[in-house]
Amino acid sequence: MTIEEQPPTRVILEQQGALGRWGTRLAWTIAGLSLLWAIGSAAAFSQYFQKDGRVIEKYHSLSRSAPDKVAIVSLSGAIMGGEGFIRDQLDHVADDPAVKAIVLRVDSPGGTVSGSDEIHHRLSDLSDQRDLPVVVSMGGIAASGGYYVAMANGGREDVIYAEPATLTGSIGVIIPHFDISEALAKLAVRDDSIASGPLKEMLSPTKQRSPELEERERKILQSLVDGMFLRFKSIVKAGRPKLDEAAIEAVATGQIFTAEQARDAGLVDRIGFLEDAVKRAVELAGLDDETARAVRYSRPKGLLDEVLGGHSPGAGVSLAALAELATPRAWYICGWWPAVARGE
Repeated sequence: MTIEEQPPTRVILEQQGALGRWGTRLAWTIAGLSLLWAIGSAAAFSQYFQKDGRVIEKYHSLSRSAPDKVAIVSLSGAIMGGEGFIRDQLDHVADDPAVKAIVLRVDSPGGTVSGSDEIHHRLSDLSDQRDLPVVVSMGGIAASGGYYVAMANGGREDVIYAEPATLTGSIGVIIPHFDISEALAKLAVRDDSIASGPLKEMLSPTKQRSPELEERERKILQSLVDGMFLRFKSIVKAGRPKLDEAAIEAVATGQIFTAEQARDAGLVDRIGFLEDAVKRAVELAGLDDETARAVRYSRPKGLLDEVLGGHSPGAGVSLAALAELATPRAWYICGWWPAVARGE
């Protein structure tokens, strides 16, 4: 059969019924409304979504659905610098307009002078800029640099809480120095380092010194310690305005105090636990248990954290911390040996 002889092809178009047309329109309408609802929900509940990959926010107490927050910021371990997880937490709070008050949870023996001062500065600046009341909750230890950071409370009344077993105080400065030059001499080992001047090797544990040079170095270092000590006492005065000069001198001896001794000396306001500090922060923020949500922060965990039981490599002894042992650095720390364990 030729092409000309083939029968014509018929195309039959079936017209949709009324139900089919309305069904399609209904489906598109539902899809559009769902999209609008999703966008609206995302905007309304955006504060509940995790935005910062460095910090995980978790509900702690009070109302789960309240929009306004009391942020529990943790300072734990030795303070090696102003960076680390404490910095991440403060940055997170700075970016969260829902935070109306801060509870600083301190469990630290202190650390470097510069690190303690930087954290104190950042917390004070954040509190001033956002008008955020800061309440301090002390854990097992809040000494030296830990107490220094606790003074970033704006000088308010009834804002420092110590637990019954807390150790605090240790207001003072130390520059560690160890002289092993005589031990090396017995082993016929001599430090023959070449320096631009005699004071360049100040605090070297292996360099033998003349009595005159040793005395000169000590006077220089003592002047540095005295200057940093004066700043420490001025920070305490700002954080505890009710203490006069005599009272500050009486406690600024490097002594460690129990919670009751610290309260009697005016270093803390009350003996209480974290929930008491949270309650005070809620009060200072003008909120109540129904309008406030207390949240706490933690580090994100990776696969290695799970395998190693929550401890990733470097969470213990770090090269950076070990390097501190060989660095002539001043410390606000409770103890005679610089911290080797990684802190905040």
